[in-house]
Amino acid sequence: MTNTELILNMLAEASTKDISVATNPRDFKESRKVARQGGNVAKVARKELESRTGKKVVTSQNAKGLKGKPENRKLK
Repeated sequence: MTNTELILNMLAEASTKDISVATNPRDFKESRKVARQGGNVAKVARKELESRTGKKVVTSQNAKGLKGKPENRKLK
């Protein structure tokens, strides 16, 4: 996962939380609607970034593959 992917994920989560606080969903159905709205905020941001850079944001990288690589280990 790239930094941009992580940031967009955090944007989706923060947006969902803020929308939830503002709307106070009462049940699962309403909470699901709020989650979709929060995810849509990040989706719009991703599409806008992709259109301005001409590059895809989503990659096939994941944190599991980075674990053993020397360049990603913490220095002591």
